Formats: sequence, structure tokens, C-alpha cells
Amino acid sequence: MALHPYLIFDGNAREAALFYAQVFGLDEPQIMTYGSMHSEYMPPGAENLVMHTYLDIAGGKLMISDNYPGGPYQQGNNFSIAVVTNDEAAIRSAFEKLKEGGTVKLELQEMPWSKCYGSLTDRFNVEWQFSHED
Repeated sequence: MALHPYLIFDGNAREAALFYAQVFGLDEPQIMTYGSMHSEYMPPGAENLVMHTYLDIAGGKLMISDNYPGGPYQQGNNFSIAVVTNDEAAIRSAFEKLKEGGTVKLELQEMPWSKCYGSLTDRFNVEWQFSHED
């Protein structure tokens, strides 16, 4: 069974999805909007919010949406996304791009469990960990 992190944003899910696609060198993702549901229950202005999209990154899926229109939203800090791959160049590239506007917690470096490990919080306040796996 695969686990897929699901990130919920407060109106900027499209921006985040496009940014992450660029960071990891992916095509622009297909985005389903709340307006595509044609629901009479959607509040005005919610039609372009992201209902669901996902990115295939290093063999896993990162799922993304905006909060349900009109629902309460609280940004959490109880998750991180771990990117584990044997492609050190990809790790270094993504790390450099994600740290723009973010905060580096640990620069990429060799650790006992990884020849290239680092962590940061990106400009959307999402925590990322990168680890090289042989």
C-alpha cells in the first residue's frame, strides 16, 4: 500500500502545485476545480479553487487541493514530505529551488544514513526532507 501526502492550501493550491511541478521538472499537472463540479452549493468565487491535483515525484504522489470553500482552515505543522532517491543531482536541484523564499533547517550534507541529506521549510510553510538512498 502506498501513502501519499495530501497538502491542503487556503486559496493558493494552484500556485503551489505549479511551483512544485517546476521544482521537480514535471509537466504542468491537470487541475480539477471546485467549479468543475457544477454544484449549486459552492459559494461565489470558489469556482477556480483547486479541488484536486497531484504530482508524481520520485515514484510517489503528492496530492494537493484548496480547502473546501467556506470551510475552516488551519495551517498545520504536523507533517513533512520526504524525498528519498538515488539521484543526488535531483536532490540538489530541488533543494536549491525550494529554499528560495523558505528557511533551511539543515543544508545538504553527508550523514551516517545518507551521503546527501538536508531539510528545509519552503515558502508555503511545508517542511521537506531530502535523503540520498543507494
